Amino acid sequence: MKLDGKVAVVTGGAMGNGLGIVEVFLKYGADVVIIDYSDQLANTLQELNSPKVLGYKADVRDFNMLQAIVNDVINKKGKVDILVNNAGVAKLDTFANMSDEVRDFHFDVNIKGTWNMTKAVVPYMMQKNYGKIINLSSVTGPMVADSGEVAYATTKAALLGFTKSLAMELVNNHINVNAIMPGYIMTPMVEGIAKDTNPNDPNSVVDGIAQGIPMGRLGTIQELGELAAFLASDESSYITGQGIVIDGASTLPETKSVGI
Repeated sequence: MKLDGKVAVVTGGAMGNGLGIVEVFLKYGADVVIIDYSDQLANTLQELNSPKVLGYKADVRDFNMLQAIVNDVINKKGKVDILVNNAGVAKLDTFANMSDEVRDFHFDVNIKGTWNMTKAVVPYMMQKNYGKIINLSSVTGPMVADSGEVAYATTKAALLGFTKSLAMELVNNHINVNAIMPGYIMTPMVEGIAKDTNPNDPNSVVDGIAQGIPMGRLGTIQELGELAAFLASDESSYITGQGIVIDGASTLPETKSVGI
């Protein structure tokens, strides 16, 4: 029960990676606050059916809304120990064809949303002189990229820079700031990317992804949740400013043709 007594805020926690994080946090004893814009939130809260879970429907692009939610959480729970900035979007399009609206959608949710949520929580963590912040970056952007991912890759690379700089600012406040850099985890986002790539046969895209991963499969949201739980716990007390890759070794091979 390494998160027993801790209060965690998870954005985008109603589905995908966020849901995996929420479930694992609950397993380890945390109280969890889910902030999500999706209508799926109501179903997730019903399925979890736990007195340790609070849910708020909100847009991470709206700082004032987030500030009001954090204030309410503080009133109800007394603190926020852990923040997971998981909410994010991905939509494939070529750089030449991408509209400003699609570009700004990525920037506003992935970058500004993380900025807004962190801005709302950090003052309370500084008062307590304790905190764990986990940002969902990606291997896409900092390490690898495919065509059509320019907007998404830009935002995820930015989040790694945000993580490192913020870690330096908050290190003397005993606040650890780290990033998780997933490869392909089986989530609704990946399903959407597969449909964007091949609307007629998205399953073939997922199969192709798996074939390119040395472990031969996509990761699970529970596996990512376990990594988040480690970074959220005091077991990771000497780790800050880092991007931790979880990708089934997909970024490891130098080539596909060389080797014994």
